Amino acid sequence: MSVMDPRNNSCFFLSVLFLIFSFITHHTIAADTISGGQSLTGNRTIISKDGNFELGFFRPVWVANRDKPLLDPSSSELRLFGNGNLVLFNQSKTPIWSTKSASNTLNSTEAILGDDGNLVLRDRSNPSVVIWQSFDYPTNTWLPGGKLGLNKRTNEYQLLTSWRNEEDPAPGIFSLGLDSSETSEYFIKWNRSQQFWSSGRWNGHLFELVPEMRLNYIYNFSYITNVNESYFTYTVYNKSLISRFVMDFSGQIKQLSWSEDNQQWNLFWSQPKQQCDVYGICGAFGSCNQDTLKCECLQGFEKRSPKDWDLSDPTGGCVRKTRLQCGRNDVFSPMPNVKMPENPQPLAVGSTEECEVACANNCSCNAYAYGSSGCSLWSGDLLNPQKQSGGGQDLYLRLASSDVSVPEDKKTKKKSNTGSVVGAIVGVVAFLGLALVLIWRWRVRRSVGKSKTAEGTLVAFTYRDLQTATKNFSQKLGGGGFGSVFKGVLSDSTSIAVKKLEGLSQGEKQFRSEVSTIGKIQHVNLIRLRGFCSEGTKRLLVYDFMPKGSLDSHLFHQKDNEILDWKTRYQIALGTARGLAYLHEKCRDCIIHCDIKPENILLDAEFCPKVADFGLAKLVGREFSRVLTTMRGTRGYLAPEWISGIAITAKADVYSYGMMLFEIISGRRNSEHYSKDEIIRFFPTWAATKMNEGEEIISLVDNRLEGNVDIEELTRACRVACWCIQDDEAHRPTMGQVVQTLEGVLEVNLPPIPRSLHVLVENQDNVFFFSESSNRSSQAQNNTTSATSSQAKSRAPPHP
Repeated sequence: MSVMDPRNNSCFFLSVLFLIFSFITHHTIAADTISGGQSLTGNRTIISKDGNFELGFFRPVWVANRDKPLLDPSSSELRLFGNGNLVLFNQSKTPIWSTKSASNTLNSTEAILGDDGNLVLRDRSNPSVVIWQSFDYPTNTWLPGGKLGLNKRTNEYQLLTSWRNEEDPAPGIFSLGLDSSETSEYFIKWNRSQQFWSSGRWNGHLFELVPEMRLNYIYNFSYITNVNESYFTYTVYNKSLISRFVMDFSGQIKQLSWSEDNQQWNLFWSQPKQQCDVYGICGAFGSCNQDTLKCECLQGFEKRSPKDWDLSDPTGGCVRKTRLQCGRNDVFSPMPNVKMPENPQPLAVGSTEECEVACANNCSCNAYAYGSSGCSLWSGDLLNPQKQSGGGQDLYLRLASSDVSVPEDKKTKKKSNTGSVVGAIVGVVAFLGLALVLIWRWRVRRSVGKSKTAEGTLVAFTYRDLQTATKNFSQKLGGGGFGSVFKGVLSDSTSIAVKKLEGLSQGEKQFRSEVSTIGKIQHVNLIRLRGFCSEGTKRLLVYDFMPKGSLDSHLFHQKDNEILDWKTRYQIALGTARGLAYLHEKCRDCIIHCDIKPENILLDAEFCPKVADFGLAKLVGREFSRVLTTMRGTRGYLAPEWISGIAITAKADVYSYGMMLFEIISGRRNSEHYSKDEIIRFFPTWAATKMNEGEEIISLVDNRLEGNVDIEELTRACRVACWCIQDDEAHRPTMGQVVQTLEGVLEVNLPPIPRSLHVLVENQDNVFFFSESSNRSSQAQNNTTSATSSQAKSRAPPHP
């Protein structure tokens, strides 16, 4: 039995069928219930009360009979017996799965499919008696209300176990479950043994290594432990939202929400964040490329099962193309810039040569490396070597000589005189050719280093140019949603910031088109794009270097003598708004940034703000008012419509800007955790409440400013921030209106407290997340120039 993925509108596999809960309509037998003596067969189904889930035979998400697929649904049968046992029979009428819940004490039973996706067997005469329920037996999918933990009475663990691949729901090699020592910590494990991700321990509010839980829009989490059980569970604030938590066959745990508008699952959260961080994802002798985030076989190896790789399951790894003969015709091929494989065997030798000899003399040794930590050998399978564009070590892989190009002088020492003469001539020609190439590249580099974006054009840098400018990407400035940023210096001493893009799937033509569009945008409050690099899978953007760094470093990490004064903060807020207004309203295509936060606001030497990371956001033609896009951005700044899965507008940026404006005012993150008394403070809640209660708002300002603020500007900024984070995007101002308000051109009235903040305030004693609002009938008007306030009073947490 299983939960149907709404993406799959086909009812059956070609040759394999499973019993599932689904979102597809077939022929129902009786609403949501199977009574004793009744059965399901063929295309007959039952549907939950509100139509969210359906039970029948079709393509599954959650599967009970994972290892025993059915071949013929028309002759297979799911039958509920009067004694409370639900049994699945195959086409030969052989039972292949059952709930094993038979009891002689029951008079009658029924199976009811709840609108939460839980299939429950219960006593019809006493419905409160639950005989069996599917929530106690999760497979790869965990629905709201289900449990994941340990039944201490039976000593059974409830695990999430991945599918084998995207078409085979049989148990895969990745699983998520509670630590067997009951530390309240959850682990993802490879092959049921090797743990490679941890949630950290539950501290009463959240898991220590999952800080995103502090600002969660839609989920309420709980960890329960008592004498009978220990488990983690969650619910959804908005009951109309369909959500699921999956242990994916990629080795990542994923939180997904269903979008009815575009009929697809939206990714809300996943861990590990990078595919290459999953242990053993590429199998033996496979390597995960950090640039492409895809698995590749090492040199001299080929896919063990190409069919599995085609189904997104590379965990079977790779095998040698040519069998080794232990010392005869074996060579060691260097692999530069590699993150070393798992389980190295250290060896005390004093040189690379000795390390190589030690590996060569051991027939089971497949690779060696020699570096600052000495000599390391690898016997057996190589797991998790990762190719990196910079950093790492040289790994020497043992291969058959036929699988690698070996220099001629190592193949044989016998050379004819003619060969020597020819070799000498070739060598001289090669030397001269190399000299000419080096001179040419030096001149090109000089011209590139001195070139500027004259006449609005961009410089097309080579990858080697940028390697040289950044000293092989050695000075990392930070990282963002699309990759890491490194400092560089061109040959004319111009400082630049180089961003290495990661995880992009577009082709070179699309990439160059978007870069060209962004390169033409010039505004004092937008970071200037100098050039780009596009070579194969390598995508890099080159920007002006900002000497004052990002806004977050000045708000949250600065020393006392480097505090931003109020005038500077206000100008940063205004300049940022002007930059966003230009992107939204002045460009040929509306550009939605999708990730506004202090980390993406850079400051030049005069503290003039520059909106960064907008280069590959979302271009929206003027003929469209909305755009469908995958979820992106940063938790804590995401507008509610991202979670709902509907098409977004530029108002999503307005929401994020409002959240950031609160942080500019307070000098603190909007959500703060105090471990001493386990209090969570959410600043926008407190600020909105104080404004609506008519209290002095000077206490909202960063204490380090000691009250040195312009009260009129402070009032304006606080009201704008609260208007920007209204639940309904129609009640938020445009960025153009924000600019006019901060400039004093428009008056701004007192804003209502967003419904999401109401929920938090009213439940502040035991709730530390705020939920997505489903209330679209707020008292607010459509813009800041005509709005009024009529919200109820709420208690506010103490300000530290």
